[in-house]
Amino acid sequence: MKKINEKIQETISNKHDVNQLAKALSDIDDSKSFVLGLVVGRLYNAFYYQSKRILNRNPTAFEFQEFLELVKYRKSDLENLW
Repeated sequence: MKKINEKIQETISNKHDVNQLAKALSDIDDSKSFVLGLVVGRLYNAFYYQSKRILNRNPTAFEFQEFLELVKYRKSDLENLW
């Protein structure tokens, strides 16, 4: 979870890049949900990669639930990227 929180902070720090990516890929003027989708995808990728790298295995269902709870808890931070 420490690595995921670090990735959230990194993403918040690079919100300009995330918004540029969203604008390049989305035809919707108000693409807040698209940005959130990009960010959650990035976090899921980090979660899965860190599980494989650190634990040398796929994440368990329990670990995935912990990840979901963290994402829900940090949702307001992630929504403020747009």
